[in-house]
Amino acid sequence: MTEYSRFRRALPHLFLALAIAVLAFPIYLVFVASTRTSPEIMSAPMPLFPGLHILENYGRAVTEGAKNLGASAFTMMRNSLIMALGISTGKIVVSLMAAFAIVFFDFRLRSFCFWSIFVTLMLPVEVRIMPTYKVISDLGMLNTYAGLIMPMIVSATAVFLFRQFFLSVPREIAEAAQIDGAHPMQFFARILVPMTRTPIAAMFVIQFIYGWNQYLWPLLITTKKEYYTLLIGINRMLSGADVQIEWQIVMATTLLAMVPPAAVVIAMQKQFVSGMTDTEK
Repeated sequence: MTEYSRFRRALPHLFLALAIAVLAFPIYLVFVASTRTSPEIMSAPMPLFPGLHILENYGRAVTEGAKNLGASAFTMMRNSLIMALGISTGKIVVSLMAAFAIVFFDFRLRSFCFWSIFVTLMLPVEVRIMPTYKVISDLGMLNTYAGLIMPMIVSATAVFLFRQFFLSVPREIAEAAQIDGAHPMQFFARILVPMTRTPIAAMFVIQFIYGWNQYLWPLLITTKKEYYTLLIGINRMLSGADVQIEWQIVMATTLLAMVPPAAVVIAMQKQFVSGMTDTEK
């Protein structure tokens, strides 16, 4: 009986270890490939241990990039970071303001405004991608950071999450602030936003990863290498028909692309979990 109990306790850990191995093995292969030369990567079978070219490959990726691209990983990481931070920050600010207006202001068609925002969740990105492109093109915002960020800063999901949180805030707090002479924006900035810090942190993690992984929109509006994001750059590295693909640079850039989202999740893990599960105000 004791051995059976030990086996039952060990079984979940075995499954967890197996799942980690399945998820980590491809990442390990990418790392190994990023430390080898292109002939070593193309050999069959590819070596399963790191090579001696790690500094050379990562140095080239960060400072020069692949020959068929002409943009360094540093430039693309900067563009991806600007886009991800702009999208996540913009979505949080706009969604907070929209949810604040919907919950704490009494005006006509308030419910209609909320459901008009919420119903946009039913529209896939592909449906509105061409009208959005036309607007951005007419405004002269192609190949700009504003063009990358502005169409993405409205989020029905974030508005819904913040609205639900604001609905749970006791009305007595708003009434007390009003009695103390605080105008609406003071109540919003000094009381409501600090109370919403855990949902804000959770939404920041989600939207940062969403912005970092954007592919279709940057593909449409960026034609200059100075504005390539990492995903666009990796795709263009693999599409060189007449140029030999430098797999070691591709793999090094791919591994670098994983670092910022992983760092954000690790750094904000506690706030993210708290923002998704904590119901106490």
